[in-house]
Formats: sequence, structure tokens, C-alpha cells
Amino acid sequence: MSVPAYKLNDETSLPAIGLGTYKLNGFASVAAIMSGLSMGYRLVDSAVNYENEGAVGAAVRKTEVPRDEIVVTSKLPGRHHAYGEAVLAIEESLLSTGLDYLDLYLIHWPNPITNRFVEAWQALIDCQERGLVKSIGVSNFLPEHIQRLIGETGVAPAVNQIERHPYYPQSAQVAFDSSLGIRDEAWSPLLRGVIGREQPSLAEIAAAHGKSAAQIILRWHVQTGVVPIPKASSTARQAENLDIFDFELTAGELAVIAAYATPGGQVHAERQPAVYEEF
Repeated sequence: MSVPAYKLNDETSLPAIGLGTYKLNGFASVAAIMSGLSMGYRLVDSAVNYENEGAVGAAVRKTEVPRDEIVVTSKLPGRHHAYGEAVLAIEESLLSTGLDYLDLYLIHWPNPITNRFVEAWQALIDCQERGLVKSIGVSNFLPEHIQRLIGETGVAPAVNQIERHPYYPQSAQVAFDSSLGIRDEAWSPLLRGVIGREQPSLAEIAAAHGKSAAQIILRWHVQTGVVPIPKASSTARQAENLDIFDFELTAGELAVIAAYATPGGQVHAERQPAVYEEF
């Protein structure tokens, strides 16, 4: 299946849906990622702290899909925000994946109390200039964090990966990022299936389109300009998540889904980017 793509603010391309790999580890995960690639996924998400860069790299090296068609992502952990450590972490990510370059590298969390994320950002900028990574971005960054990056380095992220789903749509964050040409990605885009089980109106929308509740939510992400990164290890679920580009939600259906927004709707309420420290 062919997946549409967005042009980022650095002129590279980002597929409109990605394959999440959190907790996909070991040999079985290599097969699962290769399955996703064979179906049409062209964006594969990983992170140093997922401890699966090796599996992602193995799948990319073994697949018949040309390397230049795949966007491989990894993320810098908070323990390596110091400039020199960040550079070494990126180099180690390349060694772990066995790839010559990574397509997208993100700072996983800002860690504002430690307050070295600008230093880490400069490391990403320099590694991009060295050709180690093609695009650079952030994850879980608030507007104030992004403003500091731009103000102190002059370089805006290409991507901000954030928690986002209908219970926690992050409309203000998405609007802010969009105003700067930053494309948002959504982690936990399906909230582990909770929304589909709790919202009867979502089932009605799904029935009207001959789709599943999960497909409706993923389509909502796409129609609102955000790239969902759903995790799926089974071929059936991978195929289902990918099959969202042959229909459109109406304005009324989008309004129904918008009404699901819930105060405190985050997966992990304790992980507030303004104070949370990830290492």
C-alpha cells in the first residue's frame, strides 16, 4: 500500500503514518518490522531507551525495500544531553543499527530541570551537518522549550513527537508547532484501544465507513495533520492500521471526535514535559 508523505521544513519527506516499535525486541521484532515494511510502512520509530535499535537496523538491512525509501527514527535519552555524550550517543545509534545514517533523530524529552536540552540540540545540529542524520527534531517539547531551541541556535525542529489521541488532542501544541512549520507525530495514538471501548459514537462512525474504531482514530490524526505512530506486531493489525487512506471523515464526525477531549486524558499524568525528567 502506498502511503502519502509530508514535506518537512528541511525539505525531507515524512510518511503520513509510522510503525511504532516500543517493546518490540529481539528476533521476533525483526520479523514484525520486516512484515510492516513489506506491507507499505516507510516510517519506523525507535529510541535508545527502547533497546531495539539493533532489531530495527537488522530489519531495514534485510528487507527488500530500498533503504532510501525508509525513514528510520531514533531518540536521544536524557542521560546523554551533555554535548559530547549526545554526539557519542548518535554515533552509537548508527553502530547499533548497522546503518550509514539515520533519517530522523529526536531528543526524547526536554528534561527541563537538568536544563541541557539546548546543548543536546546543538549536538543534533552538528551531527546533521556531518551527515549522520538527515532530519532532526524533538519529542514531548512544549512551546517554551522549542522557542529556546530556535532562539539560541537559530534552527527549528522538523518534527515534534507528542502524546496525542482524542482524549488528549493537544490542539494548542499542534497549532503552535504548525505555525513554525514543525510536523507533529503522535505516540500512543490509539490510547491502547481504550477510546474504542468507551465511546459508542466512535463505533457508529466506524460502522458508517466499514472500518474499525482504531482506523477511525488513525484517520482523525491524518486529517488533522498529525502523523500517528501506532505499534503493531501482528500482520493483521499492521494491515488494519495502514488501511486508512481510502476514506474521509466528515466535518460532523470530526466534531464528534473532538468532543472526546478529556481533562487529564494523558496516559501517564505524572509525565508532564514541564517538569518530567527522563534518563
